[in-house]
Amino acid sequence: MLKRLSIAAMLSLGVATMAFAEGERHGGTLVFTAPYGSSFATLDVQSSPNTQEEFITQAIHRALYSWDSINNKPVLELATSADVSEDGTTYTYHLRDNAVFHNGKPLTADDIIYSYKRIGNPKNAFPGASYIAIIKGADDYIAGKAQDISGLKKIDDHTLQVTYTGPINPGFSLMQNTTVIYPSNVTDESTFGKNPIGLGAFAFKEYTPGSQVVVEKFDKYYEKGKPYLDRVKIVLMGEDSARDVAFRNKEIDVSILGPTQYQAYQGEDALKDHLLEVAEVYTRNIGFNPAFEPFKDKRVRQAINYAINTPLIVERLVKNKAYPASGWLPLSSPAFDKEKPAYAYDPEKAKALLAEAGYAKGFSFEVTASPNESWGVPIVEAVLPMLQKVGITVKPKPVESSALGDAVTSNNFQAFIWSNLSGPDPLQALRCYYSKTPQSACNYESFSNADFDKLYEAAQQERDPAKQNELLRQANNLIQDEAPVWFFNYNKAVMAYQPWIHGLVPNATELAIQPYDEIWIDDTAPDSRS
Repeated sequence: MLKRLSIAAMLSLGVATMAFAEGERHGGTLVFTAPYGSSFATLDVQSSPNTQEEFITQAIHRALYSWDSINNKPVLELATSADVSEDGTTYTYHLRDNAVFHNGKPLTADDIIYSYKRIGNPKNAFPGASYIAIIKGADDYIAGKAQDISGLKKIDDHTLQVTYTGPINPGFSLMQNTTVIYPSNVTDESTFGKNPIGLGAFAFKEYTPGSQVVVEKFDKYYEKGKPYLDRVKIVLMGEDSARDVAFRNKEIDVSILGPTQYQAYQGEDALKDHLLEVAEVYTRNIGFNPAFEPFKDKRVRQAINYAINTPLIVERLVKNKAYPASGWLPLSSPAFDKEKPAYAYDPEKAKALLAEAGYAKGFSFEVTASPNESWGVPIVEAVLPMLQKVGITVKPKPVESSALGDAVTSNNFQAFIWSNLSGPDPLQALRCYYSKTPQSACNYESFSNADFDKLYEAAQQERDPAKQNELLRQANNLIQDEAPVWFFNYNKAVMAYQPWIHGLVPNATELAIQPYDEIWIDDTAPDSRS
């Protein structure tokens, strides 16, 4: 679902280059790490919004679109071409005729219709429902008011017509891991959580809870000559220190680095030349639940932003492996307003705002947080004394990484700290603050603002990119002023890789998610990789 990076492209992007051999080599086992927790929440990836499950998705599944990491845009994956109507709302997809599920079923239009209906089924309450809501009639289906999604029409087995609610680029929504395509001939859907079946380059082999998922090469994969690898072991390894030891011992092939490791690896000759860096489109933040009385007043939310010395935390605690955030959309977004100043560190202004809101004596609240070094309990502990200075008491509420998503999407928090997707498409990113987006999808703060909705809906219908970006710029600035979150930072992701690994890409949407079908291992690898 991701495209491989060439040497020329890497040089043009200014990222760390990798030592490529003359040609791709088949065979071997890739030992990859899933670094965001000690478990997988589920093997049914349609039901999970967590990045942790995307590691499984990338190996086993495919969606209608995929992400091109070189050109930073969505591209067709399960269709060879698409005809678009003059008004930009109706797409006629010509599906691949050589795509086969791991259970032997050929891909047809029925599978896509089945999958989108499963995702939107109100009984399931799947997070991908907000993504397929771009399809005409999906809202009524999701709400239980219709038996079918009117915008989906099968022309024949390999031709599917989809009518969208407006002239949008559907790729941003339909490339998501929660919109992957499942086979329509499986009668017991509970098996998707035990024995996942997809269209990807690798078929599911086994899952050892708390340890790893193993996938093996699928010989009927539709990309000729791929994958190169025989198998991939996706090892659960949420602890930075454990990954560090395993990487140095050459037991794993890649490792996502935290701030401390990033600083250390840069100083070691044996490691510094095998780092892949990219500015990811993720915004780290503390989200505020408006059901909690103090957070109903935006002056309180603004006060928290003024009370925290964000640049200091990025420098001292995050070791500059991030950029201080000034709003929701990242610096690279075409809708980012460079003239809009960030919240300054101003404790006195914070106190004044709290007094105006009726909280001169302060209040206390809990922040649900994972152990993550870059956006978890350590960050909450760092802001604690800063907020205490303005009268606010913060209590970290530690949870496992796999449980954080459940707590947030089920509204079981006063506040939470998380790393959330904020690009690459600003229209898609800002949908998380659209009042019609459910909390279970990404409107985690249950944000509702009529002025924002008006700007967002106008942007949805605007076909001129420049005019659309201007509307989204205004919408993003409004979010900054309303402060539904503490804007912490935009992530700089860093991956360390072994010298025998080739085919990694600078995936700005999530560096840890890599195209397993494109990766290959050269003959300098240890025998353990065979």
